[in-house]
Amino acid sequence: MRFSLLFIFFTLIYSSIFSPTHADEKIWVLINTSELRLKVIQGNKILAVMDNIAIGQNGAGMKTHKGDDITPLGTYTIGWVNNKSRFHKFYGFTYPSLQNAKTALLNGFLNNNEYNKILRAHRKKQVPPQNTMLGGHIGIHGLGAADIKIHKLLNWTHGCIALTNRQIDQLARWVGKGTMVTVE
Repeated sequence: MRFSLLFIFFTLIYSSIFSPTHADEKIWVLINTSELRLKVIQGNKILAVMDNIAIGQNGAGMKTHKGDDITPLGTYTIGWVNNKSRFHKFYGFTYPSLQNAKTALLNGFLNNNEYNKILRAHRKKQVPPQNTMLGGHIGIHGLGAADIKIHKLLNWTHGCIALTNRQIDQLARWVGKGTMVTVE
């Protein structure tokens, strides 16, 4: 009896420490804009790391308007997928988030009407309007026919996160509509 209890105890301890990630733990993406690195994570396990990503030409921060070439910080979900994008594949974010909209409203970059449209879309679990003062069509994409040499040299996007075509194909194994993405 005592042996079986010890066996069960050590089996539980071992399995909680060394067990593989459970399938019911959601996969999410962490984008580190200062390290130019994307991680695919499930639970506490890193499934993939992609280095040498590109972000907006003007870095990462708070987007104030369409065309500012800033990659917005925050947490989003993938709201749509375009597998026939000119950038090879495109995973569109639910940008602007409620936090993006609230901050923009408080700072005068968004009017009440636009803020309310964004709020309603999020409440209905829909993609928010992509044509507000804050811009839209922000997401993760490949290069398409773009020059990989430029991609390796500088941040070149208008606010998106760019990967090589090979990296975006690899990312497609794990992500889809509804996947959470945190950009920090």
